[in-house]
Amino acid sequence: VQLQASGGGLVQPGGSLRLSCAASGSIFSINNTGWYRQAPGKQRELVAGISRGGTTNYADSVKGRFTISRDNAKNTVYLQMNSLKPEDTAVYYCNANVNKDLNDDLFNRGMHYWGKGTLVTVSS
Repeated sequence: VQLQASGGGLVQPGGSLRLSCAASGSIFSINNTGWYRQAPGKQRELVAGISRGGTTNYADSVKGRFTISRDNAKNTVYLQMNSLKPEDTAVYYCNANVNKDLNDDLFNRGMHYWGKGTLVTVSS
């Protein structure tokens, strides 16, 4: 299983970016999935998560500005980031809990996978 993140880049404060993360490989279904970020000198932190059923959760620092969504048919999760601030600058990683077959799904044996990360820089 591979997760390929894309959509990062340089944006001015107040601007927007949309990150995508596509999962490929031996996938039966995906449970929870989400986005994390790691700024220089800081620990990796959860930005937003979404369950298979669509329930979302967000870090307090991004509530009202970021929106996570997923397309189960495409095994893809998105992060729409609006009103970006310099403190949002970080490498953004996607994570997914993947079931490779029906047994994984039925018995909750999914494994977590990480994408390589995409850099988001918010600067004027």
